[in-house]
Amino acid sequence: MSRMTAIQVIIAFYILSVTLATALLSMPFTQKPGVKIPFIDTLFTAASSVSVTGLASVDVGESYSRAGIWVLMGIFQVGGLGVMMLSTFFYLVLKRRIGLKQRQLIMTDTNQFTMSGMVRMLREILVLIFGIQIIGGLILGIYFIPFYKGDIGEAMFQGLYNSVSAVTNAGVDITGYSLAPFVNDYFVQFITILLIIAGGIGFPVLIEVRRFLFEKNTLIPFRFSLFVKVTTLTYLALLIVGGLLIWAMENNYYFKGASLDEGFFNSMFLSATSRSAGLSTIDTSALTDPTLLVVSLLMFIGASPSSVGGGIRTTTFAIMMLFLYSVIRGRNHIYIFGRELYQEDVRKALAVGIFASVLCVGAIVTLGYTENASLMAIIVEVFSAFGTCGLSMGLTGDLSNIGKIIIILLMFIGRVGIMYMMLSFRRKNEPKNAIRLPKEKIITG
Repeated sequence: MSRMTAIQVIIAFYILSVTLATALLSMPFTQKPGVKIPFIDTLFTAASSVSVTGLASVDVGESYSRAGIWVLMGIFQVGGLGVMMLSTFFYLVLKRRIGLKQRQLIMTDTNQFTMSGMVRMLREILVLIFGIQIIGGLILGIYFIPFYKGDIGEAMFQGLYNSVSAVTNAGVDITGYSLAPFVNDYFVQFITILLIIAGGIGFPVLIEVRRFLFEKNTLIPFRFSLFVKVTTLTYLALLIVGGLLIWAMENNYYFKGASLDEGFFNSMFLSATSRSAGLSTIDTSALTDPTLLVVSLLMFIGASPSSVGGGIRTTTFAIMMLFLYSVIRGRNHIYIFGRELYQEDVRKALAVGIFASVLCVGAIVTLGYTENASLMAIIVEVFSAFGTCGLSMGLTGDLSNIGKIIIILLMFIGRVGIMYMMLSFRRKNEPKNAIRLPKEKIITG
């Protein structure tokens, strides 16, 4: 490990997490009696859980025992919060010293720029995320009591599971219906949307909002960071615009004959869950192709950096759009909220967008040859895997072994991040090329 870069170590830990999750889910106590799950499907479920995607090649509720579901919830935490963050949590519980190397790994795993205040930030994130999960679980659990005919234990368990699944953006369904029974229950939908946003909008956003509300300094005015401003604006804009587009396009199709509030709430829920959550209240396969393309784009963009979600991330999309705007306006630099973006960040965003597009297109073409399915079903499956979302048109269970391996790789890359995957090929202390060659113009466009 001493020869590996921090990014390579992080990726190795995620691979180890998938391996351990596969081993745990292969044990008899995690599976229901008489159930025999093939290795490729166990690996698929483990990869889906670590990457908090939600795609499943088997019926999770019918295949895994209650102990297995608890194991899955633990895997969601590992995948959602990150392996380094949770390992450091146990260091804090055991009151062990956190060394410089581990601080560097935490900084890398959480996409931070400095190690200063790393442990304090970690504590804040863990308290916030676990606190939100518990509060969400209590709210949903109490609300579910009549739905489960007074069975308080089952209602509280389902409430906690749905809360953990929503906050970690895992979206793994254990009932066979996801949230379809609550298609007209806007309270459940609203609470779930809030939980999805809490996990997907980014840990730094949660921390700065908490500090703004509870740690105000009267002498020094509080100022939100540029990251929080950009990611919050982009996340909420995509949520609202995506929901309105889905509503407008399905108003005379899927929602034809439905009430105004039913179409609106379910459209907003689909927009929210498309970011990375994978929970669903409606039949995705019944939507029109234009709507499915919009949903696929939302899944491709995914959640924010330093969150539980995948995809190219909201800030990458925002920078790409700002770059396009600057080119159209003939500007050499990109400005937003009174700040200029670093050219290095712009190059990284463009590299991530291009690499991710090539990766997903390549996967779509390959699956088009290996799978007996419609092109739209394959597109949704690919973008759902890369965006660690979990929505599907029913193709997951019918994938061939080659198709399952491709989807597993997409889920893993989507969770770890395109930039990390590209940087993992760099050698440690690799010298930079200081040689500059003559410049020459080339025709473009």
